[in-house]
Amino acid sequence: MKHLLIFLFCIPILVHAQDDLLDEIDTDVSSQYASAAFKGLKIVNFESTKLVAKGEFTFVVAHRFGSLENGIDTFFGLDDAVTRLNFIFGITDDINVSISRSSFQKIYEAAAKYTLLKQQNNGFPLTVVGYNSILINTGLEKNNLPLLEFKHRLGYTAQVLVSRKVNSNLSLELAPTFFHDNYVAIDEQDNSQFALGFGGRYKLGKRWSLNADYGWHLNRADNSPFKNPLSIGIDLETGGHVFQMHFTNAQGMNTNTFLGQSTGDWSDGNIYFGFNLSRVF
Repeated sequence: MKHLLIFLFCIPILVHAQDDLLDEIDTDVSSQYASAAFKGLKIVNFESTKLVAKGEFTFVVAHRFGSLENGIDTFFGLDDAVTRLNFIFGITDDINVSISRSSFQKIYEAAAKYTLLKQQNNGFPLTVVGYNSILINTGLEKNNLPLLEFKHRLGYTAQVLVSRKVNSNLSLELAPTFFHDNYVAIDEQDNSQFALGFGGRYKLGKRWSLNADYGWHLNRADNSPFKNPLSIGIDLETGGHVFQMHFTNAQGMNTNTFLGQSTGDWSDGNIYFGFNLSRVF
């Protein structure tokens, strides 16, 4: 599966959002820059190269139910759901800042997302966006970790998001990622970790698209129980928001958690249903 995904997403990879999402046009136009490679701020778990417009405030509710494999015992995951609330503001069209809180490990996170290069019609072929975040894991318990200090709660992420709108229907993205956790539960696991993300969007209709992303962890410890995250979903645009529904083997929604701590396994049905709902104000 890993090699197939790498092959599919490593095909040569051959965005000015308007105020109303329904006004965005998925076809290339004669303007300088290609538009609407992605409609959501995330593909599924991975950040997309889309940013919030200048002066725009976006609120994102991300929800993951528990594992479907437990069936009716947990009402197909409803009893074990986690939620992440993310508040994003566009300082400029090319610089966003955000702050979030997730019930998964009670994580608070602050992040910045910024455009470095834009895909141009008949010009530069890629959009390149940087993403950096710092998180605080307030779920770690000093009763279980007597030597715990505040610094152990911190984690960091640095990503380069590289996308190309191939045509009016297909957009692809690569996401080289570095993330660091000052505390890791597995002794053999390096605190500094590396991953390569792959993602894509295929337009199914005027307001529908099929999305998928996958994270290939590059230095996971041999004895780690965690898995690479694979997610598949559907995007639906409805006026001022995008509704994303998906299945994934990662319940955590911060980059450090879905890349470093995914416990689900698609092969045995240990997956989670979830959604991301964004609202523009």
